[in-house]
Amino acid sequence: NQLSAAMYSTTEPLAMERIKTIGIHKSHSADDLITDSAAGATAFASGVKTNNSYLGLDAAGKKHTSLLRQAGSQGIKTGLVVSSTIVHATPAAFFAYNTNRNAYDSIAADLPDARVDFIVGGGKKYFDRRKDDTLNLITRMREQGYFVTDYFEQDYASWAVPDVPRVAFFTADGDPLPAVHGRDYLPKASADALNFLSRRARKGFFLMIEGSQIDWGGHANDAGYVISEMIDFDRAVRAVLDFAERDGNTLVVITGDHDAGGLTINGGKQGDLVCQFSTVKHTGGCIPVYAYGPGAETFSGIYDNTQIYHKLKKLLLN
Repeated sequence: NQLSAAMYSTTEPLAMERIKTIGIHKSHSADDLITDSAAGATAFASGVKTNNSYLGLDAAGKKHTSLLRQAGSQGIKTGLVVSSTIVHATPAAFFAYNTNRNAYDSIAADLPDARVDFIVGGGKKYFDRRKDDTLNLITRMREQGYFVTDYFEQDYASWAVPDVPRVAFFTADGDPLPAVHGRDYLPKASADALNFLSRRARKGFFLMIEGSQIDWGGHANDAGYVISEMIDFDRAVRAVLDFAERDGNTLVVITGDHDAGGLTINGGKQGDLVCQFSTVKHTGGCIPVYAYGPGAETFSGIYDNTQIYHKLKKLLLN
């Protein structure tokens, strides 16, 4: 795709340029040289290699408690903020146990028990209009002390997070819109999550934020989609780094489950880029890891993706 930079460029300085510690992780899954998001995120969340499509399980099907669940059990506040559905593979790996990443009703049923303190993402229909049963998981969440609201009741851009123990905001009935079609909540939700969790965090907090649709642009071989989602994600990163700089005691780690599309820049100049893709699927390439804050230096070097879990656990829980 030849792109007009006027459509997709930004005059804002990139937040990622502020990060000096960079490592590389090896992303393969247990059963394939090329991982999917479920296996890749399970490696981050639980420290085990697993089969593609598995969530929270090792390759033999044994459950492993995620870092998010471990943190919550120790009184550490937790959050999930994504631009996909909240039951999509990457966020689901932090709270669900399933051999099928597409079993969205079953995955949603695991979320209330995880007691995540701050939740923002799409997928409301998997909680209150389920195909597998007649459960209303939103009712269950409210019984657990959640304040639950959604895009139909109010616009996230003008929403003030209430002073309550737990919050869930559903940004779409299914998948949220792409950024170029008006979705703009990720940077604000990231800042909101940090403020919400840090005010309640006597023992610290753990927050997973995903710029989910960068991957979807790669699958679509749409460079404009990738770039616009990267700009949106970078704005969320800016909010996180601004908080971390003020706080002085927050570690920020940024990486991806995998590469999607095999995007390369094959030429161009300022004003136009010539971008090419090698596949509509994932690739087996190694993935950069960017780290900022206390303990950042431990994320330099080359290591397996499971080590991200072990490095985070040592810094957060030990």
